[in-house]
Amino acid sequence: MRAVVDTCIVIDALQKRSPFDREAVRIFHAAAKRDFAGFITAKSLLDIYYLMHRVFHKDDAVRAEIEKLLILFDLLDTSSEDCRRALSSEVSDFEDAVMVETALRSGARCIVTRNLKDYSRTRIPVFSPQNFLELIGRSE
Repeated sequence: MRAVVDTCIVIDALQKRSPFDREAVRIFHAAAKRDFAGFITAKSLLDIYYLMHRVFHKDDAVRAEIEKLLILFDLLDTSSEDCRRALSSEVSDFEDAVMVETALRSGARCIVTRNLKDYSRTRIPVFSPQNFLELIGRSE
């Protein structure tokens, strides 16, 4: 299964944000075991770098974490057409709409996020971390 993992899930795992980090780390482990094909968008990668740098203030350390992240998750490019389609999307938040359009174009089957309400009007299934782990057979 091809799944786009939202920025919040990645940050939960990398910054050990309790109580969300537990499921986020399990998603990372599932990606490492190739239980699913995990993706993040290039835009998300920029956000992840920024958020990590704000916490750790060490460019080398953040870049090392990004390199590890790119072993687990492949990057999806966002096209100009994705952005154009997002402008007329029913998803109210533009950044989320761009992620949806990028995911759809890339053939992703779902998006994994904690912010389910932000994706209430999408044309792609959206799962909480817990529901996604159940879907791929990795629930506790």
